[in-house]
Amino acid sequence: MKGNQKDSSEKLVWDQMRSPSGNTPHVISSSSSSTRALPKLMVWLIIFISVTYVVYTLKLVSTSRYCYTEDPFDNKNHLSSLSSSSSSLDSSSSFVSNISISQNQTSIQEKTQKISEVEKVIPEKTGLQHIVFGIAASASLWEQRKNYIKLWWKPKEMRGIVWLDKSVKTQGEEEKKILPPLKISADTSQFAYKNRQGHRSAIRISRIVSETFRLGLKDVRWFVMGDDDTVFVADNLVRVLSKYDHTQYYYIGSLSESHLQNIYFSYGMAYGGGGFAISYPLAKALYKMQDKCIQRYPGLYGSDDRMQACMAELGVPLTKELGFHQYDVYGNLFGLLSAHPVTPLVTLHHLDVVEPIFPNVTRVQALQRLTVPMKLDSAGLMQQSICYDKNRIWTISVSWGFAVQIIRGVFSPREMEMPSRTFLNWYRRADYTAYAFNTRPVSRNNCQKPYVFYMSTAKKGSSSNQTVSEYVRHRVPHPACKWKMADPAVIERIQVFKKPDPHLWDKVFHLYTFVFSSSHDLSTLLLTRHLTMLTATNVDS
Repeated sequence: MKGNQKDSSEKLVWDQMRSPSGNTPHVISSSSSSTRALPKLMVWLIIFISVTYVVYTLKLVSTSRYCYTEDPFDNKNHLSSLSSSSSSLDSSSSFVSNISISQNQTSIQEKTQKISEVEKVIPEKTGLQHIVFGIAASASLWEQRKNYIKLWWKPKEMRGIVWLDKSVKTQGEEEKKILPPLKISADTSQFAYKNRQGHRSAIRISRIVSETFRLGLKDVRWFVMGDDDTVFVADNLVRVLSKYDHTQYYYIGSLSESHLQNIYFSYGMAYGGGGFAISYPLAKALYKMQDKCIQRYPGLYGSDDRMQACMAELGVPLTKELGFHQYDVYGNLFGLLSAHPVTPLVTLHHLDVVEPIFPNVTRVQALQRLTVPMKLDSAGLMQQSICYDKNRIWTISVSWGFAVQIIRGVFSPREMEMPSRTFLNWYRRADYTAYAFNTRPVSRNNCQKPYVFYMSTAKKGSSSNQTVSEYVRHRVPHPACKWKMADPAVIERIQVFKKPDPHLWDKVFHLYTFVFSSSHDLSTLLLTRHLTMLTATNVDS
């Protein structure tokens, strides 16, 4: 009896603990109903765990498939292999090996793609092989003018066409090797020409770029136009064009030296004789519209103003480069060449009109002499450097590869940089105000007439990184000078030692560096124009 009471009291305590409220329930369940509730609870627990497992498994499988969809190998084979033999070590090792190879292959492809992207960002540097020349020539002047082309043309390195108005005497085998090929321009009789002062050959010449483009030459970045009496300094041309993005529209050239010429024609026009360059995309656009454009301007005078009119319609302005020289002048070019602008010398034009650039020789012989320093150091050709001899009170100007001047007294660099008026304007009646740049008069003081020394030879020095050029005094009468100072007439020859620098124009440079004494007299000048050291050595006669 006591045992039954004890069991009843323990069951009551147990039921109270199971009750959420902790209170004594109103109805106490029997032991049979409690036994039936326990299996139901276990069933629901198993169902919950099973559903959770299935959901997790499906999520894992779907995620794994997504990860491997971009694998270059067959993912289905990998997954089936993995599922069919998950307990096999060899099969698992094979799968891991395949994944590793795939990742290496992807890494190689990514690296290759990055290299190709870098090559696109850093393209090949512009060279002569990327330039095509279109040379305007006349059959009546060909025998004379072809000698100018022979001076600068490099048949194994250059591409270009000489465009003639009609056929000329057949070139010999020797000339074919040293001159560009000849072609006859297309007929232009269908185009109207109404300018009474000009000649309709201007229409033919204006179409040379388009006709050259039509040839379909490969790997072209620039089309360069010039006349048959235009001499190009090829390396300097490359230096100038390399500054510009050939994939954009560019129209590059320079103006006339004559202010009146620029007023009559345009200050926004590249003069064709001085040469100009057009980028490939612009040449392509010009080719598509030029014939219609030409029809709209029958009253224009020349080929270059027609070209500029079409450039205006395309919305492309002139990019000015001072190294292209039209030379609309007469007489002696000495003043212009001895004070050349701070820029690479690219072209010389109108060589039949002006005097030979070196005295006592023909025009062609003079230009042949200029090609010697041109080959040694084209970047420094004609670049002016100014120094002073304090003891003798001389101003010395070196136009490298061309001439040296010695002048009694001290002339400021500002004066020496201005070309002296040794030439006449294109319109002979015009005075010095008709130039498109500043000039200075030739000195009337007998003592300040410059002594000029023209280059006679140039060669490499004893060390491989130095050139030696020699300049011989030009013997012309000099008026008597009563100044009590050293006379430059005692100097016969001058040697200039110069270190060539093909990267001259890629650098930031200083024009001059002066060192003054306390009395503000010029004591020394370090010749550092373009970071190039020049040392003049005087040899007494």
